[in-house]
Amino acid sequence: MKHLISAKTLSKQDILSVIDGALAMQAELRKGNCHQLDGKIMAALFFEPSTRTRLSFETAMLRLGGNVISTENAREFSSAVKGETLEDTIRVVAGYADVIVLRHNEIGAAARAASVSTVPVLSAGDGAGEHPSQALLDTFTIAKELGRTDDLTVGLVGDLMYGRTVHSLVYTLSQFAGIRFLCAAPAHTPLPDDLIQYAQSRGAQVEFEPSLAKVAGAADVLYQTRIQKERFHSLDEYEASKGLYVVDEAILARMQPTSIIMHPLPRAGEITPAVDRDPRAAYFRQTHYGVPVRMALLTAALVDEEA
Repeated sequence: MKHLISAKTLSKQDILSVIDGALAMQAELRKGNCHQLDGKIMAALFFEPSTRTRLSFETAMLRLGGNVISTENAREFSSAVKGETLEDTIRVVAGYADVIVLRHNEIGAAARAASVSTVPVLSAGDGAGEHPSQALLDTFTIAKELGRTDDLTVGLVGDLMYGRTVHSLVYTLSQFAGIRFLCAAPAHTPLPDDLIQYAQSRGAQVEFEPSLAKVAGAADVLYQTRIQKERFHSLDEYEASKGLYVVDEAILARMQPTSIIMHPLPRAGEITPAVDRDPRAAYFRQTHYGVPVRMALLTAALVDEEA
């Protein structure tokens, strides 16, 4: 059964297979021949708010000819409000659908769900833990935009402590050769030690640079993130962290002409609107890559498993 729980479990070959699958799905979309999942049902269970992830998974399933059942706010509009455990919810929903896409506010929720599910579970993010499908579409974005996934300097900026997209991206990119992470983060949101150790164990370099301008000047990929107010334990820590790293036209002027700016979105002031006009601003293209990547994931979980 092909669950997707953590990017840490993905090998280099797994990642390259998803990239190849997403490229194939882009070709299929252009031809309009996407019927690989006719008759299949995807259940989307979202215990936290989502726009891009939920809609791109749902679009991916519909593009493949499948159907979707979903709840947008399962914390309030499911039996969880009555005290039902996540495990019991998953046991029930697995009887209705062929695959479950789960976003939850608790770290480890996806693994708990997979442990009791009789159908594949694809994590759409668990609290401040991981977001593996986002990391795969981010890696796909880099491959599409830059033409390579090796020999990269990647600037990780903003909330590196609670940013689950950053965590999963470190896991995927660390599978490739010649990776250098340059980290620019507020004092309250550094990259966790276990991620540093993992990256270094795979041969990646991890460096810390407080100057966003210097990071921007060196990076092939400038990966900006939002300071997540909802993750902080105190308002004082949040206030001390927000607004310290903003990508604006002055930062653009420091960047290489061939580099790109990425952001998992939503943004909250950390990239100014003036940046959107620059061709190096890849973050809206990045969101659109989510559909073919998630089409590839759904196909791998269902069609490929049956084969």
